[in-house]
Formats: sequence, C-alpha cells, structure tokens
Amino acid sequence: MAIEVETKDCTAVSDAELAEMADLCAESPNAFEVGLLSKQCEEWVLVTVASEGGKIRGFSFCTLERIGGTPSLLIGAGHICRTTKRDTVLRAIMSDQLRRSVLAFPDEDVLVGTQINDAGAFEAYKALDDIVPRPGHKASGEERAWGRRLVKRFGIDAGTYEDREFTVRGDGAPAVVLDHASSKPEKIDADVAAQLDGLDIAAGDTLIAFGWAMAEDLEKLL
Repeated sequence: MAIEVETKDCTAVSDAELAEMADLCAESPNAFEVGLLSKQCEEWVLVTVASEGGKIRGFSFCTLERIGGTPSLLIGAGHICRTTKRDTVLRAIMSDQLRRSVLAFPDEDVLVGTQINDAGAFEAYKALDDIVPRPGHKASGEERAWGRRLVKRFGIDAGTYEDREFTVRGDGAPAVVLDHASSKPEKIDADVAAQLDGLDIAAGDTLIAFGWAMAEDLEKLL
C-alpha cells in the first residue's frame, strides 16, 4: 500500500490525530506524549503527516521562515515508524517539506535545521549540502553562529548549549527531536555515529544539525 503524505496547518490537527501520533511513538526512546504534541501545534506552523491505509506512519512539525533574511525550514518534533517502510516514510515527509520550501522561497538556497539524538536521523539530510556537524569538518565561525541562531529559535536556554560541539545539554525533560532510527544501523558511518557519543539521551541531550537545500535541487521537486 502506498504512502500518502500531507502537509497542513497545525490548527487543522485533530485531537484524534494527536493521540494517534502519541501512540505511534510510544515505544520509542522519544515517546512524545499528547501534551507535548499539542504544544508543538502551538509553536509550529505546519505539520507533515505520512499515512498508509489511513494509519499514520510518520509526522514532522515544521515552519518555513526567514532567519536574518535567510530562507529556513525548521523542524520540530517528528517521528518515523519503526517498520520496514521507515525509509520511504522519511523520504516522503522530507520531500514534501522541501517542496514547500521551494514554493515559499523560489530560486533561493534554504537552510534546514533540527535537533536529533540518533545518528539515523542524519538520513533525513541525504539530499542536503554542507551538513553541520560532519566528520572531519572544523566548523567556521559563521556555522557556529548558525548553531546559536537555531538554539535561540528553538527556545533553548543558551547556557545549555556547547557551540563548538553543537550539543544541547538537557535538563531531564523530553527532547524535541526528529526521531528516526535507521533500519540498518550497522551501516551508519562510525565517524557520523561518534558525533552523538557524548549525548545523555535520558537527560534530554540533543545535537543541533543543519544543512543546505540548494535552489537547483529544490527546483527538481516542482
């Protein structure tokens, strides 16, 4: 059965959908409860939902906005099912959000930023360029500044952020991340996975990650 994807305004999300989203990720280390998801509806503009046979298989809250004039796709809480179709679901969600990016910002490169706590979530960035952080790359001053901008936009206490490691130290509250676990974790590059080695998942630690969707690549989605 085909995966169907829809991006809609957060005000259109029903209580039943929030409950189904919470049930979907109940067994994940990032088990978003209905209260947290309801708050995401207040904090973000859009939500992308992937369904199969009328059942939600993945979702991602997001906002398209300019940060200091730069077109940005910012991703809040998201979860991808742990089934064999997880990769298809992730691609469908990201493709739809990137398609909306080019509609909102034609002929412009778009920064895509989120928080993660699983190396598998980097799979969402396969179509992006200049991903930060990445193995063997020493972040520039401007890239570290972008990390700080995202921390501010995500409403994170600046005092908990380590800007050279792009790491947010949690306070025990649930982390608001794009939650995706690879179907083949053994194939994740060891150096990529090592970037998250210092995270205390139980405490709510996260990694700020961002990359660039180039205008020429976005045009292909239209």
